[in-house]
Amino acid sequence: MKQKHNKKRNTAFIYESLIKEITKSIIQKNDKNKIKTLKILKKYFSPNSVLKKELEIYQSLYENCSLDKDACEKILREAKFQHRFLNPEVVFNQQTKLINEINKQLSSEVYNNFIPNYKTLASISQIFSGKLNPKSSILLEKELLNYMSNNNKINESNLKPIDNLVLKSFIGKFNEKYSDDLLSEQKLLLSHYISSFSDNGLQLKMFLNEELGRLKSELKNSLNLKEIYSDAAMFEKVEKLIEKLNSFYEVDINESMLKQILKTQNLVKGINE
Repeated sequence: MKQKHNKKRNTAFIYESLIKEITKSIIQKNDKNKIKTLKILKKYFSPNSVLKKELEIYQSLYENCSLDKDACEKILREAKFQHRFLNPEVVFNQQTKLINEINKQLSSEVYNNFIPNYKTLASISQIFSGKLNPKSSILLEKELLNYMSNNNKINESNLKPIDNLVLKSFIGKFNEKYSDDLLSEQKLLLSHYISSFSDNGLQLKMFLNEELGRLKSELKNSLNLKEIYSDAAMFEKVEKLIEKLNSFYEVDINESMLKQILKTQNLVKGINE
């Protein structure tokens, strides 16, 4: 059985949340918050700091994708070895200081920033904890190795070569309103949308047919979750969203529809975390 994960004690999660906070500050033109966040990052993740060392060990796992199984296993083994040499008391004390500074200088809302790979960061933390029973440890490591070898990710090699400036411009407009990082499936959707101007939307329609089906299936499954079926208002919203997705089969693709699908992709990702 997995141990309960305390994200505030996950160095990589805190780091990624602070990076997200800076991104939000830039988009919202909140220079004061940006400067405060940068100051905290530089203070606690400076070269040779213990949190920086732990972060780099985490990053060796979650930033490595498309590697062969043998390489992934060696990296995981070495990461576990190096993590054991960190002084847990020093790490804990520095995390405590960092958490206190975030709470005082920024806000506890920082911990609510959406981190797409949160599940992976939590798995790494649990593996490093050494508190799992043998079965749970092996299964969790297997999941992580699959992630590292890219077995469970959407294959982005199918993205068509498109004008990067056009894609960047469109993504920029989307990010002006929605500050979260784009998911792989969102990038794929945007790529097909932009490419649709040159192929009469054929590839986009094919992609949407599958993606809408996937999203509807995920949303229908979510209706069985206690936190949703026990909340009448939430249950109704999900049902209406499913109906909305059904209506997309009958209308021409436009930017409004695209943004709704992008938001739904984020919602589904959050439900599955």
